[in-house]
Amino acid sequence: MTNKSDKRVIVVGTRQSGLALTQTGQVIEALEKICEQHGYNYQFEIHKVVTKGDRILDVTLSKVGGKGLFVKEIEQALMDKEIDLAVHSMKDMPYELPQGLMNGATPRRFTPLDCLIMKEGSSIDDLPQGARVGTSSLRRASQLKHARPDLQLESIRGNIDSRIRKLDTEGFQAVVLAAAGMTRMGWEDRISATIPVDICLPAVGQGALGIECRSEDTEIRELLAHLNDRETELAVLAERSFLGTLHGGCQVPIGAYATLVSQEEGEQPLLELTGMVGTPDGATLLKEMQRGRDPEQLGRDVANVLIAGGADRILAEIGG
Repeated sequence: MTNKSDKRVIVVGTRQSGLALTQTGQVIEALEKICEQHGYNYQFEIHKVVTKGDRILDVTLSKVGGKGLFVKEIEQALMDKEIDLAVHSMKDMPYELPQGLMNGATPRRFTPLDCLIMKEGSSIDDLPQGARVGTSSLRRASQLKHARPDLQLESIRGNIDSRIRKLDTEGFQAVVLAAAGMTRMGWEDRISATIPVDICLPAVGQGALGIECRSEDTEIRELLAHLNDRETELAVLAERSFLGTLHGGCQVPIGAYATLVSQEEGEQPLLELTGMVGTPDGATLLKEMQRGRDPEQLGRDVANVLIAGGADRILAEIGG
């Protein structure tokens, strides 16, 4: 058991973007409340880490290659004990974590939806024919091209605020972002439209955070257990199992969204998972929806149906 009278400084690792620092601050605030409620005598410090994905901004994410573009350096800092825990956007986390590390908590999820920041209009249907739309994601581009083949989807990188500025500086009619990021930043009023999941399935884990720690650190694990949201954890487990079965990274045209359908006393919750794999041009979009009570098995089942339908060939062709 933790000796709650012992003082400990907990160093929290994060990327240095405005969104990363904001969500890390929100996690620390929640942990401070937990400490107050449960008598833990901890204080928290932020340690900023620059990742490969942050350094390379002039190339599309799909061409940078590899998995864990936004987490590897942070995980190394965890293993080197420079930091004690790390706050990630769950959609950036690869399925397989390094030996000795674990996801210590999945806090309650914000909205998983993608959203449009538009010059004019309030839905995807309001975009003019041939509109230029900026996105860093092959997943978003694939699904939006499938729904609106006329749209000109173009790569756009950078932090949220810099992407929004490109509406004016680079002549885009809209940019696509995660609604959760806008909400965390307090910029909900800038959202022109959220995109329904039947048009654009979100990235695996989108809207959720992953709080990574060392498996051996029982004090941190005990603390983080108070932060975990079981419903979010189960949904994200199903989505990540889907991703892992496809051997996909976070920058390929893979989407998934799991929700809790029902929960009866004495039974595992019933989950519904929809998964998608598409070609970058949006010409082919494979989707499957199933329900199940074992989140990891559910993810595997949905992925295997898509693999049987040709998803593995699609991902192989684009280097997924």
